[in-house]
Amino acid sequence: MFRPLNAMSELRMIVGLGNPGPQYSRNRHNVGFQVVERLAARHGIALDRLQQKAMIGSGFIVKTGLRQKVLLVKPLTYMNASGEAVAPLARYYRVAPEEMIVVYDDLDLASGKLRLRREGSSGGQNGIRSIIDRLGTQEFARVKIGIGRPPGHMAPADYVLQNFTAEEESVCGPLRERAADAVECWLFDGIEVAMNRFNG
Repeated sequence: MFRPLNAMSELRMIVGLGNPGPQYSRNRHNVGFQVVERLAARHGIALDRLQQKAMIGSGFIVKTGLRQKVLLVKPLTYMNASGEAVAPLARYYRVAPEEMIVVYDDLDLASGKLRLRREGSSGGQNGIRSIIDRLGTQEFARVKIGIGRPPGHMAPADYVLQNFTAEEESVCGPLRERAADAVECWLFDGIEVAMNRFNG
């Protein structure tokens, strides 16, 4: 059950999925990283510490007089092994699955769409599958960012590792901000409110 947050609340973990290295930084597959970077920039949190195969930053997100301590996480394991970073960090910081949210790209969601979920299966997303396997549970919140299906006969693996086109970027720029807004809503209002506000 959602617990209202205040200045004394426990740490919350915000994970963005992607691949490490500058060659991947603008890829469709790295939109989770990009949203976590937006949150870091908004709230002056430095993503500058290496721990448990991840780049992390800790600080506070402040909204309407409340503040919540957060751990921002970018796994450096490559997408398909994301759980190798996420699960050890969750154990180390004693973050329960329901106190975590994961942001990632979704091929089965239309480009430019956003969808939050309370829990569920991986839906074929290998980073989420790895986290489920390592945590031993599906019960963590997600923000899925639609990138659509590849055109023609292009392999999905090739498509996700391409940069956003200029046309896509005109949509995905605002969408990254909206995804960051959704994470903040989850922090302060809970997943049900966030789903009602941002899904659709």
